[in-house]
Amino acid sequence: MISDKHIVLVTGGSGFLGSRLVSYLSYHGAEVRALYHNTPPSAEQQQLPGVAWQQCDLLDVYDVEQVFDGVSEVYHCAAIVSFNKADRQRLIQANVESTANLVNQALENGIRKMVHVSSIAALGRGDVSNKITEEQQWEESKYNSVYAQSKYYAEMEVWRGMAEGLNGVIVNPAVILGEGNWDKGSASLLKVVYNEFPYYTGGVNGWVDVDDVVRAMYMLMNSDINDERFIVCEGNYSYKELFTMMAEHMGRKPPSRKAGKFLSALVWRFSVLKSMFTGKPSTITKETASTAQRVVYYDNSRLLNMLPGFGYTPMKQTVKRISEAFLKEKQADF
Repeated sequence: MISDKHIVLVTGGSGFLGSRLVSYLSYHGAEVRALYHNTPPSAEQQQLPGVAWQQCDLLDVYDVEQVFDGVSEVYHCAAIVSFNKADRQRLIQANVESTANLVNQALENGIRKMVHVSSIAALGRGDVSNKITEEQQWEESKYNSVYAQSKYYAEMEVWRGMAEGLNGVIVNPAVILGEGNWDKGSASLLKVVYNEFPYYTGGVNGWVDVDDVVRAMYMLMNSDINDERFIVCEGNYSYKELFTMMAEHMGRKPPSRKAGKFLSALVWRFSVLKSMFTGKPSTITKETASTAQRVVYYDNSRLLNMLPGFGYTPMKQTVKRISEAFLKEKQADF
């Protein structure tokens, strides 16, 4: 059912990226319908002007149909992130089927546009000697995580929708850094560095500020660009470089010992064994340990060329901001 309302739908609205996007849209005066599944919004998020929160199971087509009433634009941020092979079926179902349901409903309702949040992981991590671009073709590889597979298959649903007439854009963010739950995701790296973990891996990866991803999504939504995908990445940095930056801003000792493949293998095995006794998810898995050893460079030129008004926050500035936020919260706990 199409109405004359102009509602912006955000999936994963209470998540790390989605919550930042909802705040940004609220600030810009949008009427937002923010969805969440298991994690309700904070009290502060519930007070955002112009934002209506709604619980929704994206795997339920009837739930999806209801939340689309009056919607003209969709930002699809919701996804399950796991690098545990045992979660493969859950990841495929949650990330792929939910995207298919959203695409189908978007087509039926004739929405104006969808911005889908994918990942650089969906570009694959095969044996590459050059920078990875948006033209990279997916190849099955032992270096691809189960999460990467689920994001790639989810992307295929969006490309299918665009072939059927959906106006859409896909963003492939690098590892996103920002303030958040310091016990999970990329934000947990701050705690590792603060505790002066002495080891670093030899890998190189792409990194980006959470606020840059939000701005890129907003600008792409409000542009005439369709049927495109964009790597969103400020730059490529080694883990040692990034950890050293964090340590400097927090007044901690930076890692100084390089962990080779053998030591990394011991660490992930110990982490998995520890999780069996504690019942808590393993923070380091075989897949994350392997990724941390890989040297991969990403080309960010397409987005900069097609959005001339867009620019990235320098990584040193991002690291300084999140390091200060971490220290402030830590001091408040004492």
